Amino acid sequence: MLSKLKTHLANNLSFLQGKKLLLAVSGGLDSMVLTHLFQKLDTTFGIAHCNFQLREAESFGDQEFVQTYADANKIPFYLTLFDTQSYANDYKLSTQVAARELRYHWFYELLATEGYDFVLTAHHADDNLETFLINLSRGTGLEGLTGIPKQNEQIIRPLLIFSREDIESYAKENNIQWREDSSNASDKYLRNKIRHHLVPLFKELNPNFLASFQKTQTYLQEAQLLVEDATDMVFQQIATEKEDGIYFDLHKLLQLDNYNSYLFQWLKEFGFTAWEDIYDLVTAQSGKYVVSEEFRLLKDRDFLILSSLEEFDHQEFWIQENENQLDFPIKLRLSDESHIKNPADKCIFVDKEKLKFPLKIRKWQEGDYFYPSGMHGKKKVSKFFKDEKFSLIDKENTWLLCSDDQIVWIVNHRADQRYLATEFTQHILKIEVHK
Repeated sequence: MLSKLKTHLANNLSFLQGKKLLLAVSGGLDSMVLTHLFQKLDTTFGIAHCNFQLREAESFGDQEFVQTYADANKIPFYLTLFDTQSYANDYKLSTQVAARELRYHWFYELLATEGYDFVLTAHHADDNLETFLINLSRGTGLEGLTGIPKQNEQIIRPLLIFSREDIESYAKENNIQWREDSSNASDKYLRNKIRHHLVPLFKELNPNFLASFQKTQTYLQEAQLLVEDATDMVFQQIATEKEDGIYFDLHKLLQLDNYNSYLFQWLKEFGFTAWEDIYDLVTAQSGKYVVSEEFRLLKDRDFLILSSLEEFDHQEFWIQENENQLDFPIKLRLSDESHIKNPADKCIFVDKEKLKFPLKIRKWQEGDYFYPSGMHGKKKVSKFFKDEKFSLIDKENTWLLCSDDQIVWIVNHRADQRYLATEFTQHILKIEVHK
């Protein structure tokens, strides 16, 4: 097993050579074998142990066992205790998901604070098979069938090429001690039911089932790479990335027979879950949208627009009286002028004496009104947007320049008649948008 691991590391994980490694060690069979193997490889590593406090005295027994081993072998040891059940209750997670989130968050903290390059876990081929069957039973796409990756950013799983039987044999041959997790014997969890009942049946039907599965999974992983390549190529033809988001051209999208599959591939990383609603957006009316925790997908005429929810809707920006420019969130230049030149959408000339500084830049709010230049009387900003056929994204990208919270200018669109300079104005101020 050691020889096979050396070959695997040299051929597939050579970047680990000379790196500072952190081993995730629970005290169970798999992680103790991982530790023993890397001691044989004469590598620099530390041990990280999580006490999830889910099995009372047994959890602290695991902690003491791993810490004693680390001390006896002069291996740097890192320990954390989690109130896993409270975390699961607070965030409405299963205990297993809560433990995984806590564990990996802590691992990345250790990488950053202790100078380690990678975390190594002891996942093996049987774990991979069980994950495949869990995903299959719940319903999943191709990606869910490709199994546990040997590398996920700085998390490395070097034992995926070995079976549970390989690991057990190595432990016996090398007299390795480990702790048994009593929860592994229970059928409370789906993974244990699959491990205890389903996998043995497959292996009884085909003694080489695990090897056959690994071969099949290799084919699935290759197919997934083809999907990713095709998805990237089509993305370049359909999508345009702009400052305010990604625009998907619906005319081009609808020419694809399986456009739903492409949308799934493009959007899955943005936290969306309501896939049927997303597919319906393609033929929905303009203004309809679907949101995830951080993003929104909007139907706007001929496009689907993906944008961040981190908007400036409730933020305000100020221009003091002695300032002649604003660089964020838009670029404005202010200058005193002796006479009125040709005004345009991106430029207005106002009576400086009518302004009350500081001027404010903000987004529109329900109930806002102004006195549009060239018209008599006031008008609601929402009505102005409607008459000018503003889309939802247009409205959200529009800024208002205000004096004492009265609108001076719907920037780039229409000034307020009350503030415009006239031939009788003594102090003319030019306000201009710069790209």
